[in-house]
Amino acid sequence: MHLLCIGQKISHIYALLIVPLLLISTIDDSHAASYSINPTNTHIRFAIERFKTSATTGGFYDIKGQLQYDPSLQTGDISLIIPINSLNTGNPSFNSSLTGPDFFDAKKFPSARFKSTKWYFDQNKKSPQVTRVDGKLTLHGETHPISLKATNFDCYSSPSLKKDVCGGDFTATIDRTKWNINKFVWFGLTKNLNLNIKVEAARQ
Repeated sequence: MHLLCIGQKISHIYALLIVPLLLISTIDDSHAASYSINPTNTHIRFAIERFKTSATTGGFYDIKGQLQYDPSLQTGDISLIIPINSLNTGNPSFNSSLTGPDFFDAKKFPSARFKSTKWYFDQNKKSPQVTRVDGKLTLHGETHPISLKATNFDCYSSPSLKKDVCGGDFTATIDRTKWNINKFVWFGLTKNLNLNIKVEAARQ
């Protein structure tokens, strides 16, 4: 009887220890998945009106970074590194002008960075959708908050990559003078940059 009681006590102690461990394991499993930005399918396109006429368009490419995302918990985090010399408008001369010291100054500030601070989701309980991502943009030596509106964002299993992939599109408008890019504002080159951002990331 004495041995039976000892055995029962040991079993009880074991149960008390194993339940918290199982709970911790469950919590760990629910953590956001990690994704690596795919540079070939990620870019930031911009449009800037010139002297109240047609807009000049261009883009930044070869963007790298990381994504953490868990729709069930409605959490996300994204960081992007944007090489300034990747800028392309289709006009080599204008590319040189925009990456030069009068505008983005790639020599002094070779990259821009975006780091999210908060993700927003709609009220769909079964399949919550991203509506907005707030974050901080570091550009031209300045860091300021910006807000990205999500036009779509979703995850799927890629048959070609044989991995889960998350991606979507976002829009934003920034005032370039906040980042001390002031050239020709007085002459009619609008200070507002309209951004269209495409992001794709593959699960690590």
